[in-house]
Amino acid sequence: MSHIVIVGAGECGARAAFALREKGFGGEITLIGTEPHLPYERPPLSKDGLAGTEPPRLVADAGRYEEAGIAVLTNVSVESIDRRHKAVRLGDDRAIRYDRLLLATGARPRALPGAPENSDRIRVLRTHADALAIRGALRPGRKLAVIGGGFIGLELAATARKLGAEVVLIEGLPRVLSRGVPEEIAAVVADRHRQEGVEIVCGARIAALEADDDGPRVVFADGASRPFDLIVVGIGAVPNTELAAAAGLLIENGIAVDETLRTSDPDIYAAGDCCSFPLSHYRGRRVRLEAWRNAQDHGTLVAANLMGAAEPIASVPWFWSDQYELTLQIAGLADGATTTARRDMGDGAFILFHLDGEGRLIAASGIGPGNAVARDIRLAEMLIAAGCRPDPAALSSPKTKLKTLLAA
Repeated sequence: MSHIVIVGAGECGARAAFALREKGFGGEITLIGTEPHLPYERPPLSKDGLAGTEPPRLVADAGRYEEAGIAVLTNVSVESIDRRHKAVRLGDDRAIRYDRLLLATGARPRALPGAPENSDRIRVLRTHADALAIRGALRPGRKLAVIGGGFIGLELAATARKLGAEVVLIEGLPRVLSRGVPEEIAAVVADRHRQEGVEIVCGARIAALEADDDGPRVVFADGASRPFDLIVVGIGAVPNTELAAAAGLLIENGIAVDETLRTSDPDIYAAGDCCSFPLSHYRGRRVRLEAWRNAQDHGTLVAANLMGAAEPIASVPWFWSDQYELTLQIAGLADGATTTARRDMGDGAFILFHLDGEGRLIAASGIGPGNAVARDIRLAEMLIAAGCRPDPAALSSPKTKLKTLLAA
């Protein structure tokens, strides 16, 4: 009986394990994770999970793993991969043989150079334990510095303001959400944060973060410094590739995989945040995505391919972020767009449609209260997947139903 071992007990690894059973795999499945918890959802950590003290929101409870015949090893690390003998060696010196191996090792927060290590008042946000530690410092009157104006930093700032903390968000680039979010939408987000009392400092050059008995400080390149009660660093993520690299697998901005998520070893696959892969919708451009949807899509796809299906990646990148009453959604990758069409949808909601030089729709970026843009972003995602070249004027007109463009 064959044995599939999954290294990484996050969204992607757990999704792959259950998808294997759903697709009829009858062999052994072992899911290995370094945290003490069963696999849990990470998006709530910067939102509801940070606002409360509840246990993490599990992908599935213990009973479901047992019922599915999935062995879950928690609080244990994989130290090495023996490709010759097809085995992984654990931190407690056990060895587990595999017939096929999935690496879903995820990513870790990028460190700020020069920041003190092991300071309980200079933190990152990646795990449930991180969220609990940060939550303890978010009280009325407490001063929080968030380093980084990406999704995580802004979601954290919004949650902290709801809890009454004073927030200063510090970004090194000229604006927030510089990575993949149009300036027009980023401006709406920044204005909404300022309305809630968040101080946003862009173009900041940080010389150092310091921590002593008086608390942590941000020291700027011009010599100025500001004290805080807590500093949270959120400047991106680094893929966990060390295990794969030590095993001799090809690394290229993550564990390099082909369109079926297979690595340079035919019996080892990689999926989720840790891998880079080619996207057919963008002429084979190699990307690495840190997104909940991508982790789910990869988990389902890689399960089929571990069983021999050889199905290529067909999904369109999709991202979302909730901040206050606003929801931001993006389908596709706007890099390379030459034309943008704006559709206003009322109540301040709008979508920007991005087309390349050949008139092909390659991305759509929307923002608005609640689910105001959700339906049209989903239809735009389908237009992107179909390689459509819609008329920009039709995209701009609220009278034009995107379904009709898809049918055409």
